[in-house]
Order: sequence, then C-alpha cells, then structure tokens
Amino acid sequence: MNLLGRTSLIRLLLLLSAMLTLLLFVSSFWLPQVGVRDCGGPWQPCWSFYRQPAGLTQKPEPSPVSDVWLEPDETPPTIKECPGQLFQAWRLLLYLKSSMAEDNDVLLESYLQSWDQLLNFMESLGTMVSLFSQKVKEKVVLIRELSLKHYAETHGKPAGLQTPAAFGLKDGAYRSVRAMVEAELKAGVVDFSRRTDSGCRTLLRLHRSFLWLRLMLEGLAEGPDAEGRYKTPGELCRDAYHVALAPHHPWFLRQAAELVFHALPERQYFLQLVCVKSQREATPILRVIIHALKLVHERTQRILDESNMLELP
Repeated sequence: MNLLGRTSLIRLLLLLSAMLTLLLFVSSFWLPQVGVRDCGGPWQPCWSFYRQPAGLTQKPEPSPVSDVWLEPDETPPTIKECPGQLFQAWRLLLYLKSSMAEDNDVLLESYLQSWDQLLNFMESLGTMVSLFSQKVKEKVVLIRELSLKHYAETHGKPAGLQTPAAFGLKDGAYRSVRAMVEAELKAGVVDFSRRTDSGCRTLLRLHRSFLWLRLMLEGLAEGPDAEGRYKTPGELCRDAYHVALAPHHPWFLRQAAELVFHALPERQYFLQLVCVKSQREATPILRVIIHALKLVHERTQRILDESNMLELP
C-alpha cells in the first residue's frame, strides 16, 4: 500500500473512532434517570414510549384547521392522513389545540400526546436522530410516571391497574402545567440549586426541545435565499439547535449533535412526512403547525417564567 493510501486509511480509522466515541458518550448520557429505572411494579409500569392501545386507536378523521392556528388572512390548508406512517400532522394539531385550556393554562395530557406525535416525527428521520429522541421519550415517560404515582397515592392502588387511560392526568396535581408547578412547589420537590426528578424540571427540558423542533420547521417553511438555494435540513437543525439546546449541553454532546445533522435526510423526505410533493404545497401546512407550536410554547414559557423556572439546573 502506498503512503497516500495508508494515510487515507489512517484518517478513516481515526474518523470512525471519533464517531464511535461520541456515540458511546451520547448513549451513556441518555441513560434513564433514577425515577424511570424503578419500574415493574403495579404502579411503576415499564414502557419506552406511550402507544395508544389498539382497541382505543382513533379513527383517521382529519378535522378542519381551526382559525386559531392560522395567520391573519391565511386560507386553511388541507391536511391529509398520511397512510403507512406514524407521524400525522393533523393529529399533532388536534393534540396541540386540545392542550390550550381556556384559563391560559396548558393541559398536560394533550401536551404529552403532542410529544408522542413529535417523537414519531423525530424517529422517522433515522437512527442517528433516535439518539436524541430517546432522551425526550424518557422525559415524557417520567412526567407520566410522576402523575401515575400521584394518582396512586391519592386514589389508592386498585389491583391489576397499571396504566390508567390518561396516566392520572385528567385531574389533580398533574392535570395542567400550572397545576403541576403549584403542586410541586408546595410539596418542595423542585430544587433551584440542584438536579431533581421533578415534573417541572423535566417539563423545562421538553420545553427547550419543543423550541428546537419549532425553529427547525420554521426554516423548512422558508423560501430560498437570493441565489435560489434552500437550506438543507441539516443546516436548519443545526441553526435551531444552537439557539434552543446548545447553550444547555456539554461540549461532547454538541459535537455528537453535529454528526446527527450531517446524517439527516434531504428536504424532500421531510415534505413527504406531511403528505406533499413540493415546497409550495408544504409551506401553508408547515405554517399552521408552526403557529400552533408557537402558541403552546409561549403559553408554557409564561407559566414557567412566573415561577422563575426557566433556568432550573
């Protein structure tokens, strides 16, 4: 083997080693928290990600886009059911709308169901993205477990009952974001100086990821630059990550994120996830989704800010 070939091989091996090191780091970083590990009992079910039971699956009946999700003077787009895929844009909008309580609160059951759909979206982008989605899953699971634990303590522990339909989120302390904040502050489970497995701290991490996805979708909805070039999904994810998540992540994780961005599929693949074939068709649908995400994000932001929870460790 000549010197040039040997040098190229060494560089390739070094690159693969670096990638493996980063992936191992990310895998260890994403290990479940203590509150999620203790599962298996009648009131601590083990699940990786909530799936609606087969018998309760909603019929695919996309509803008209509500005016509340539209920008002024915008015509409601047609959002279709996408056969053969888990992510459904109309379901996401349905859950986001359902999460908006009349008293400027955010209902947690619908909010977490929105995350179920967003996780479907993330996981459809490939194995590399699943390294990030796994951590989000764990946080969705943790809030449901905390609610379930509170439900058990409040209502007793009926034999054989493992996962109530709404994980105890229909009423009580974990009914909404504001109710959870007030209950956890009163119970003293929120610590402003160290990490805890509180629902408030967990929600804050979801809230930051929520912003990341919203900013990325905003980029997808934008037109081309002055030279007629569209930004790639990798570039859009990187830009959104630097705003929403990078300031809160260690150096190694930021480097691992760069690998993920390079592995993202092309823009056309993203368009297929909302059942369209062109950017022209996708833009009005993306704008509706973005507006819905923005409304829920801003309301959650206000509630957390009221209790100085935007920088919980």
